[in-house]
Amino acid sequence: QVRLVESGGGLVQAGGSLRLSCAASGLTFSAYVMGWFRQAPGKEREFVAAISGSDRSTSYADSVKGRFTISRDNAKSEVYLQMNSLKPEDTAVYICAARFGTSIIKNRFNYWGQGTQVTVSS
Repeated sequence: QVRLVESGGGLVQAGGSLRLSCAASGLTFSAYVMGWFRQAPGKEREFVAAISGSDRSTSYADSVKGRFTISRDNAKSEVYLQMNSLKPEDTAVYICAARFGTSIIKNRFNYWGQGTQVTVSS
């Protein structure tokens, strides 16, 4: 079965950086679009970034453009989220997601990890 396991979360001061990783298993990794979502307390889950497996095209939420970078290593079946210039409003559980195919369709991810907590202090 598909398994997604996130790591790299933690506590960081505003302006700092973190790099999240997601290790995938049980799927042909290069055939999947990989994404990151986040959910803050009392809020709905929101899209953060995604990357295709074929041409590595990317998509970002407006709130993170220029600060976050998504990348992937198909040989390792891993996807990463480099987060720079972090703000307190970035505090959330960050969740890795996958969907089979080549197109980045933000509401069509169907495999999800458990998430990793990111806390940004002011």
